[in-house]
Amino acid sequence: MTTERLVRIIAGAFVLVSLALGVEASPVFVSKHFLWFTLFVGANLFQSGFTRVCPLESMLRRLGVKPA
Repeated sequence: MTTERLVRIIAGAFVLVSLALGVEASPVFVSKHFLWFTLFVGANLFQSGFTRVCPLESMLRRLGVKPA
């Protein structure tokens, strides 16, 4: 698996989990403040689309995952 694919999988999982924890209609609701994490992940994905700089991708490369 490549870094690009793992970034998409991990970011998607983070968004789904933070939405489940932050939306009041969810059965696993904890606090609405988890929505800030959703915002952070989305903003990071947005900026990395323009700058091609992604902290998660850098960490995965250091861990030995092959680049795309």
